[in-house]
Amino acid sequence: MIKVLTWFRRRPDLARDAFLSHWREHHPEVVLALPGLRRYIQNPTTESGYRKGEPFCDGVAETWWDDLDALRAQRGTEAMAAVAADEDRFIDPASRGHLVTREAVILDGTPGPTPSKQFSWIRPRPDLTIEEAQRYWRDEHGPLAARIPGVVRYVQCHALPELYGRGRDPSHMGIPIVWLTDLEAARAAAASPELAATRADEVNFLASEHLPFVVSDEIEIPLG
Repeated sequence: MIKVLTWFRRRPDLARDAFLSHWREHHPEVVLALPGLRRYIQNPTTESGYRKGEPFCDGVAETWWDDLDALRAQRGTEAMAAVAADEDRFIDPASRGHLVTREAVILDGTPGPTPSKQFSWIRPRPDLTIEEAQRYWRDEHGPLAARIPGVVRYVQCHALPELYGRGRDPSHMGIPIVWLTDLEAARAAAASPELAATRADEVNFLASEHLPFVVSDEIEIPLG
């Protein structure tokens, strides 16, 4: 099973409410028509993410597929053309990014009714191969992050190594997703020594740059 994460900003002429309304109420109809789709989750950035200006993105979509062949089978189909046409109605196309990944579940807890779900975007240290960086992230860094107080679930989404070396490497090596019990737990975790240790370890495998992130709500879209 593979997962595609797609992130984007709303069209500049749309208010946030109009963007969210179209994404939630109209867009699932065309996405759910894609043959082979196994799961679909929408993650709109929380309202609090706009207090200091525009966030890294307005939302992240997660879609699951059996394998790369199932994903490639969508190319050139009427169903995929319908998805792209509808995206133009509410998404800024210049802001759209995506990553094809496999999940590594580090902590498999069950989030509560009002979890805080955080996405981050990471790149490897330039002197490491993608395999070396992903291995360190999973085996060494993952257990550190799982100890942060309030974290109930932690999933690393690793860019597929087989997509590298084809002339256009993935934009990021992976996207970690962390669920905390709620926003209060997220604020408490920010001052914890466990988070400090986790951040200090990032130099061992990540490029030295600011890590973009968003906190989102999670909306599971039933397949039928």
